[in-house]
Amino acid sequence: MTRWQRFRQVVNFVNLSTPLGLLVAVLGRARLTPGPDGLVFAYGYRIPFPVARAFTLGNVVLTKYDADFLGGVLLRHESRHATQYACCLGVLMLPLYVLAVVLSVAICGHHGSWNLFEWLADLDEGGYERRSPWWIKK
Repeated sequence: MTRWQRFRQVVNFVNLSTPLGLLVAVLGRARLTPGPDGLVFAYGYRIPFPVARAFTLGNVVLTKYDADFLGGVLLRHESRHATQYACCLGVLMLPLYVLAVVLSVAICGHHGSWNLFEWLADLDEGGYERRSPWWIKK
């Protein structure tokens, strides 16, 4: 683990986003395992919200899928979200993310295509489609 990843891990614990992620994982009856770069993987998450292949709370990456699901580009995408939690002072990330979802839906009708946080985490690596704004005809 690099110094930055260790710093991110500590910041996300102190700002309470990682403890929130652990609580959500337990409530969703997920299996917790240590992941790379200071992340914690929560597999088999059983709550049907949010609708995503994976999502991150602090340094906790949650998914309804099995242990072999997280890796490669999706892991890089979710790791960037962990960094966003550290930069957004933890739980402040949640209302900011919801605002970004609302704006994206208003712009193009899709929750991720124009979501600033998804753009910064790399839309393609997160598996998001790129939709044009409603005012631009295809």
